[in-house]
Amino acid sequence: MDRFISATDANRDFSNLLGKVAAGESFVVTSHGRPVARFTPVRKDVVDQEVVAARRAHIAALRVRPPNQPRPRLSRDEFYD
Repeated sequence: MDRFISATDANRDFSNLLGKVAAGESFVVTSHGRPVARFTPVRKDVVDQEVVAARRAHIAALRVRPPNQPRPRLSRDEFYD
């Protein structure tokens, strides 16, 4: 069951709110009495799948990318010009 919290209270005590969400609680954030956001814990299995997919995509992109060419060394004066 979601608990309701005002945006002001959520902002004031955000670290504590995140701790409660990490512990499994869910919150609906309201602004002027209307719901505007929901804070819910992230399912671990979903996060793990997304992390694995992101790593695979990154490695695939690195494999097709040409190696970086070394840049010429600049003196301090050249660097700031």
